[in-house]
Amino acid sequence: MKAQSQLNMKKKFNRSSNKKWFHELSAFKIIATLLLILSALFFVFPFYWIITGAFKAQVVAITIPPEWFPLKPILDNWVTLFSNPVWRWTFNSFFIASSEMIAVCFVSATAGFVLAKKVFPGRKLIFIVLIAAMALPKQVILVPLFTMLADFGWVDTYKGLIIPAIGWPFGVFLMKQFSQTIPNELLEAAKIDGCGEIRTFWHIVIPMLKPALGALAIFTFMLSWNDYFSQLVITRSTEMMTLPLGIATMQGEHKTDYGVMMAGAALASVPMIVIFTLFQKSFTQGITMGSVK
Repeated sequence: MKAQSQLNMKKKFNRSSNKKWFHELSAFKIIATLLLILSALFFVFPFYWIITGAFKAQVVAITIPPEWFPLKPILDNWVTLFSNPVWRWTFNSFFIASSEMIAVCFVSATAGFVLAKKVFPGRKLIFIVLIAAMALPKQVILVPLFTMLADFGWVDTYKGLIIPAIGWPFGVFLMKQFSQTIPNELLEAAKIDGCGEIRTFWHIVIPMLKPALGALAIFTFMLSWNDYFSQLVITRSTEMMTLPLGIATMQGEHKTDYGVMMAGAALASVPMIVIFTLFQKSFTQGITMGSVK
């Protein structure tokens, strides 16, 4: 009887402990969900403010307290925006960002694979120089870069805006780290089956690097699209301006039309949202694979 009583007390204690743990876990989930919702609203609100501000008159846009939703939406801001060569600026931004994205992914994949899987003299030294280059901000090398572009005659050209960004050290570093996860036995089996270097790289290495390439594509496109400082230095004519640069020129010296600026910002955000949506799955896989490694 005494043993049975102790067993019942133990079961009751376990049930109460499990019940208490379940309630604590539920409370944690509720708090975590609320924090995630608040964080999401915090990051989405600026985008909401840009979209609604694009349909507000100048007087309403600077009113305090603010008008959280446009009660009398207008299209004048969009008409003013498209009275400028916006389509030309959009084409320039998309062409430059897309070209950089494709070129950076290809060069980074080849260079990263070579540094990870090929043995040759100076490989470690090249990797050290690559890491050191990642520590240099772009502003430090912008003056000598501009001098080189001027000597080549590439100022205010697509070549001057695209080619300097192709050898991105971070892209090579990222591809090298992912290339190290490719089994050597797989490459040796491909070589035994008669695959050359190019065929092995294209049919075996590239498919295995797709998650990392998706993440790199998003990073490259967004950085190129928002690279205001370099584009400001290299471009000269209105026809070669990118969308962020062109929108910035519409800001007056003594007056800023916030409605037009917000309309331009809303237009400039569309391609980045589309690119992220297209590569979202690969981006997520690339980040998680890196964390597991």
